[in-house]
Amino acid sequence: MKTIPVVAAVIFRSSVDGKKQVFATQRGYGEWKGWWEFPGGKIEAGETPQDALVREIREELATEIRVGEKIGTVEYDYPSFHLSMQCFACEVVSGRLELLEHESAAWLSAENLRSVKWLPADEGVLDSVETALRG
Repeated sequence: MKTIPVVAAVIFRSSVDGKKQVFATQRGYGEWKGWWEFPGGKIEAGETPQDALVREIREELATEIRVGEKIGTVEYDYPSFHLSMQCFACEVVSGRLELLEHESAAWLSAENLRSVKWLPADEGVLDSVETALRG
């Protein structure tokens, strides 16, 4: 089975009331249209995971991010490929998170993190994200 190496940006912010939130996007295309994910994409030849993440977020959301600590790697078998997804904590440096490829987006707190229909691979990092949101 083909393995596809990807990266995902777990973009955190503090809301007005001081609660931590994370940015989630809803796919606007393909077989998984309507499902939610952390934005990101494929790592191209010669790129570090961090460089790929900066490029992907610039392309998908017209935003510059700072890539922080690695949260973890999710290994997930979809029917036709294996996904190896490295997830990193990120923060916005500049830009407004414009949806250039996604249908919708939301800032989620620990209380409503699981209120959307996450892609199966992204579910693999939700426990770590929830812990970070509560911390």
